[in-house]
Amino acid sequence: MKTDTQPEQPSKIYLKDYAAPVYGVRHARLEFDLAYDATKVTARLQIGLNPDQPEGAPLVLDGESLDLVGVRLDGRDLSADDYEVNNTQLIIPSVPPSFTLETEVVINPSANSSLSGLYMSNGMFCTQCEAEGFRRITYYPDRPDVLATFDVRIEADKKAYPVLLANGNPGQNDDLPEAADRPGWHFAEWSDPHPKPSYLFALVAGDLAHTEDQFTTKGGNTVILRVYVQPENIKKCDYTLDALKRSMAWDEETFGREYDLDVFMIVAVDHFNFGAMENKGLNIFNSAYVLASAETATDTDYELIEGIVAHEYFHNWSGNRVTCRDWFQLCLKEGFTVFRDQEFSSDQRSRAVQRIKDVRRLWQTQFPEDGGPLAHPVRPENYITIDNFYTATVYNKGAELVRMMKTLIGSDDFRRATDIYFDRHDGEAATVEDFVICMEEASGRDLAQFRRWYCDAGTPEVDVTDNWHDGSYTLTVSQKTAPTPEQDTKPPQHIPIRLKLIGQAGPLGDERLIELTEERLTLAFNDLHQKPVASIFREFSAPIKLTQRLSLEDRMTLIRVDDDPFNRWATAHTLAMELIRSFAGDGEIVQPEETLFAYANAIGHVLQQDQLDPAFKAEILRTPTESDVARAVSVIDPDAIIAARKRFRSGLLATLKEQLFEIYQSNKNDEAYNPGAAQAGQRAFKNGALGLLMAEPTDKVMGLALAQASDASNMTDEAAAVLLIAHADRPERQQVLDQFYAKWRQETLVVNKWLAWQAMSGVAGTLQRLRELAKHEAFDLRNPNKVRSLIGGFAMENLGTFHAADGAGYEFFFGKIRDLDPVNPQVAARLLTAVESWEKFEPSRREKLGAALKALAAVQGLSKNVYEMATRLSG
Repeated sequence: MKTDTQPEQPSKIYLKDYAAPVYGVRHARLEFDLAYDATKVTARLQIGLNPDQPEGAPLVLDGESLDLVGVRLDGRDLSADDYEVNNTQLIIPSVPPSFTLETEVVINPSANSSLSGLYMSNGMFCTQCEAEGFRRITYYPDRPDVLATFDVRIEADKKAYPVLLANGNPGQNDDLPEAADRPGWHFAEWSDPHPKPSYLFALVAGDLAHTEDQFTTKGGNTVILRVYVQPENIKKCDYTLDALKRSMAWDEETFGREYDLDVFMIVAVDHFNFGAMENKGLNIFNSAYVLASAETATDTDYELIEGIVAHEYFHNWSGNRVTCRDWFQLCLKEGFTVFRDQEFSSDQRSRAVQRIKDVRRLWQTQFPEDGGPLAHPVRPENYITIDNFYTATVYNKGAELVRMMKTLIGSDDFRRATDIYFDRHDGEAATVEDFVICMEEASGRDLAQFRRWYCDAGTPEVDVTDNWHDGSYTLTVSQKTAPTPEQDTKPPQHIPIRLKLIGQAGPLGDERLIELTEERLTLAFNDLHQKPVASIFREFSAPIKLTQRLSLEDRMTLIRVDDDPFNRWATAHTLAMELIRSFAGDGEIVQPEETLFAYANAIGHVLQQDQLDPAFKAEILRTPTESDVARAVSVIDPDAIIAARKRFRSGLLATLKEQLFEIYQSNKNDEAYNPGAAQAGQRAFKNGALGLLMAEPTDKVMGLALAQASDASNMTDEAAAVLLIAHADRPERQQVLDQFYAKWRQETLVVNKWLAWQAMSGVAGTLQRLRELAKHEAFDLRNPNKVRSLIGGFAMENLGTFHAADGAGYEFFFGKIRDLDPVNPQVAARLLTAVESWEKFEPSRREKLGAALKALAAVQGLSKNVYEMATRLSG
């Protein structure tokens, strides 16, 4: 019996309502008859009543956008009266305790623009099943705590789809007997012996080429490694394969985790909602994080490929072998795995620079989330659709919680704890509590208070004051956390503080670990011969907002001689932010011009130190963006911020100009391109110098940029120059952009950069240009990468044009959200994070943004994804 009931408004799902599944799937056999617009999927599920569950409960399977052909229970065809089908479920009221269920459905991959389930990308079949996409493939208990082994058989036209892939180890493959309705078809079978939830299922079929290598595990097993791409991209996947091998070796050495199948595969697809997906043995990647050559990829692209390949591979244990019990536990696999990939990148490149980049990302994405209407705990308490909770809080703050536990219990006990966790919960669906218990058992520590980090939203604000008198130095540290949605009061957190005292010539003694567990803590240091400066929260030992009242002299000391590179950078960055805020009328620096001169000289001193990594000096040289400043001010006035940042950069340039010219020339490198850390750091330093010189694009400076854009031997240098020119109000600008597009129009990933540069540009006429680009041959609303480049780049990184006083930028943006929602709700919803700080804007813009959000929330037929985001934002 078919019913079409649908609630008028989406309802929330709550963590407190979790109930274990009544039935489990012991084994699943799936058969796919692939066709562009009518794929037949036959599922044979061996199902049994779970322990401690009552007999007689109905079987409820999830399913969406499925055309049900037939249902068989233990070989018996069921009539329409034996089951109920609605828009989201197949319900069989009466089933035995153990049985085999067979369903046959037909689905239309060509019409699946949401890119969730089975869909088409450039003529190939591919899947994305996390979080709830498998229900778009067949009827199944689509939840992470139902784990089953899988066998898969794929049949398809051999000419159109010569490569047929699925999870696990390969089985038989051969041509099928000729048939009138299926001439030239073949099949392939795959078997995954490791129980997994449905969200880890994967299938790919297409005309693909691959590059191959091998890896021998410490246990002596030989694993075949393959990267599949479209044939024209076969020369762009060597670095991905190299990164994979390094990831496998690192995970064995650092966490003792070996790979467990005969083959590991990566497939690059152009249409993908995420960066990549860790499907067991068959990782499906956004092509942006696989394809790289010196001519088409930047150093940043290579670095992202390295980190994302590692992240998805590390999920084999932290996510696949041990998965999460329910989607509220998403941080269990994502936070832990982000921590692991950050550590990998730190070991592969510069640990100091990697930490700076990781914290900057936290500040740019997670802190605003924690301070606005979208705030939620690392483990959320409720959601309408879990797709909206793949957030910086879950991923990046979640990683910081793992890092803090390692700091608190020490490296050796942390390794013992992860061994306990992997061994105890292998093949299980675990919870945050399971993870923390392992930390407690390995260390003997009580982490009961620490667990509040997982339950409380918001960023703790830590205030530090000091006092110096006659050889005695005291520090008083206090904490508080502001109210967040659904959480008005916050008890004190357990905060690890790495601390060292710094004198005029360098450190005064060793670093110590302090644990702040109450609202206030006072520390005393006696018998000192000089007044120290506290280098506190070294390496950013906790995700907090720090207020430390330092004199200008104290700041200069930390910038010049602090032996913690992160705090050295953070001190400079914080002072730069305060200067820009002061120029904008929102800061406390009384004499900003004099302070800027002192700051510039301190930065110049750091840039002259030959022993420092060029990549670190590039970070010191980087000035806060307009968006960075907007996140920090109390009231956002875009015009004031833009003017203040220009004033800051001009003042910095006035002091450093000659030094910047020298840096630019001395860091040119004529060696063959290498994406490794050494060359990449040198290029970053050189291009950072050019970037600051372009704060005033004189003919001389513009000549350097034009020459680099024209003569660069690698995409890093070419892109850096063209990006700077795109932001310059110069007559050469449009010609350079046109020439760049003409040169690279066949390279989709390069063209996406070209779209983003124009979207982020602050020159006059940008909004009209965006309207034109939205109709350009290079743009496609169905391609998430292009949407993120053009629409996302505009809304998130173009403070002036997006937030134009007349509201035209808002009209363009919200119009595109409405256009995109029926095409791809997940991407449309994520774009709305661009306005998560709308309540901080000055009154006129705040009124316009609030009205736009309320109007969006009132649109009839809105997806659950966009509805949830719009209502949370608008309040």
